[in-house]
Amino acid sequence: MAGFLTDSEYEKMRKIIYDESGIHFCDSNRTILESRLKERLKKANAASVSEYYDLLIKDREEMRVLLDSVTTNLTRFFRNTAHFQTLQYYVIPDLVEWKEKKGDNRIKIWSAGCSTGEEPYSIAIVLKEFLPSYFQADLWASDISLKSLMIAKEGFYPETRIGGVPENYLKKYFDKKGDGYQIKDEIKKMIKFDYHNLKFDSGLRNLDVVFCRNVIIYFDEVAQKAVINRFWDAMNSHSYLFIGHSESLFGMDTGFEFVKTDWSTLYRKFTE
Repeated sequence: MAGFLTDSEYEKMRKIIYDESGIHFCDSNRTILESRLKERLKKANAASVSEYYDLLIKDREEMRVLLDSVTTNLTRFFRNTAHFQTLQYYVIPDLVEWKEKKGDNRIKIWSAGCSTGEEPYSIAIVLKEFLPSYFQADLWASDISLKSLMIAKEGFYPETRIGGVPENYLKKYFDKKGDGYQIKDEIKKMIKFDYHNLKFDSGLRNLDVVFCRNVIIYFDEVAQKAVINRFWDAMNSHSYLFIGHSESLFGMDTGFEFVKTDWSTLYRKFTE
């Protein structure tokens, strides 16, 4: 596959993808980009890379499909269990205590880059189990891949995809159907799924928790900083940010404070 793009074509395609999404292709990932582009050229009936590039400039739908095709949608239920233990034992109790003092009984959470939905459904289950019943949970989940969002909204997963779900949660919040499991409506209705490109402001505000795990690893330093700053603007004055275990804000000039709990590490915004 190497050699499908000339160096100048590779630079043009890499730049337009970066400008549209913040996704950064380094030279070691060039073959991945070439593979995805070869597939899209064929499906779009484009005779050349130049013709396909012109199509991307004119056709927003084709741009969306391309961005969908170059994203990685690897996820699973309760991925990095320590994060969900931190949510359960540290974040929820702290937020409940803080909000009760303010006379507020609503918690707002965003799963950014939610892929096929396993993360927000895992969050919803933890909230259902451990958030006091008199609290209201608003949970948004977004991704740049419409294909992944369709799977997430459906909430049906083959048996091979539910390995991370504890047995008691599987019995309580899933229905066995054919060769897989269907998320029950009481969990599905907790989540609002929507398309969103992290290059832009989500419009969400006063969020208490943001999950954005294993997403900014695909961005370069400039795009990472821009995304983190947008999270800061979207978050409450007393709130928490979860990023992937291989990701870090170290060396980045942000207002977030690093927190180490008994279970895992995360970041918080405390401005009051």
